[in-house]
Amino acid sequence: MQFGQMPQLTVEQVPADGFLLDVRESDEWAAGHAESALHIPMSDFVRRAGELSEHVGEGQRVHVVCKAGGRSAKVTQYLRQQGWDAVNVDGGMLAWEQAGRPLVADAGDGPAQVV
Repeated sequence: MQFGQMPQLTVEQVPADGFLLDVRESDEWAAGHAESALHIPMSDFVRRAGELSEHVGEGQRVHVVCKAGGRSAKVTQYLRQQGWDAVNVDGGMLAWEQAGRPLVADAGDGPAQVV
C-alpha cells in the first residue's frame, strides 16, 4: 500500500525479525513498545539519525512506527530521501497493540500499553 510516494505496510506485514524504528516520545516509549525496536524520538531524529547505521545492516529494511502513523510517515519520507529502504507502519503502535503483537514496558511502569 502506498501513502503518496511512500511505501506503507500493515502491522501484520512487518516480519517478526524485521527492524523496527519507534519515533514516539520517551513517555510513550516507556509505557509500551516492541522489545526489539530502536527508539529515536522524532523530535531528536535529525540529530540522532546517524545511530541507524550502527543498528541496521546493509540493505536491511527499516519499519518506522509511531502511535498512529503520522510522525512515522514524516520520518519514513526523510529516510527514503537519504537513501534508506524505509516503510511506514500503517496504524502505528495502536494497530500493533490491537493486532496482539508483543509489547514491553520499561521496568516499574506497570503493564505494557500504548499511550
